[in-house]
Amino acid sequence: MAKSSSNKKPNAAFMKPVTPDAALAAVVGADPLPRTELTKKLWDYIKSNDLQNPSNRREIIADANLKAVFDGKEKVSMFEMTKLVSNHVVK
Repeated sequence: MAKSSSNKKPNAAFMKPVTPDAALAAVVGADPLPRTELTKKLWDYIKSNDLQNPSNRREIIADANLKAVFDGKEKVSMFEMTKLVSNHVVK
């Protein structure tokens, strides 16, 4: 019996390595990595530095490194963060 190929394959665009620019490299490192890994490292940084707003967990409070990535903004939502971070990668 043939095995069905119903397994979903990861989206190739997410798996393609991107290179962080200098501002983002200060947070996630300078090595090229897939977007999924970049997001994971970004969240590790946010959690380890306790940068989520305690009263609104969807809001990220920027420290000096993240302020450079967030275009100088003090606070951004999770959804806005994704858009701002994409401006700091070389595809």
